[in-house]
Amino acid sequence: MNLKPQDILLVLKLAALEGKPWTQAGLAMDLGFSQGEVSSGLKRARAARLLVKAQGGIRPSREALIDFLLHGLPFVFVPERGALTRGIPTAEAAPVLASRLAPADQPPPVWPDPDGETRGEAFSPLYRSAPRAALRDEKLYALLALVDAVRGGRARARSLAQEELRRRLRAP
Repeated sequence: MNLKPQDILLVLKLAALEGKPWTQAGLAMDLGFSQGEVSSGLKRARAARLLVKAQGGIRPSREALIDFLLHGLPFVFVPERGALTRGIPTAEAAPVLASRLAPADQPPPVWPDPDGETRGEAFSPLYRSAPRAALRDEKLYALLALVDAVRGGRARARSLAQEELRRRLRAP
């Protein structure tokens, strides 16, 4: 079984829930997935050891997730960049990092979205439903933006994102 980008989105959502109860139907609705996509994603993520069985259900294997996000993801799910467009700020332009970095000379990276209020360089989201899911969940948005900085941000943004991902994903 090969991991798919939606599997990472699913695992990040579970991490953002921080141990709160969830259902497959609820995850499907929150992430814009079918229930079949959630079920298959859970299986693939467990096979990849990004999810583990624990007391009370399935939860992210935080150390494995951190290792994969920092060392594997940038090589497996490389972002595509495009023309200037309207969208939702991500990577170093997202609120989680923007206040910690000096403004860049280039347009900010954005997930293309016709309702977005920021004009910037198109930056492909990890999965097509990620921007909408992020807008419904502030913690998920922060994790996705940090992941995007690791996937394709400037050197300083990558370094800060790696540090922040470690902090946010450490076991509570």
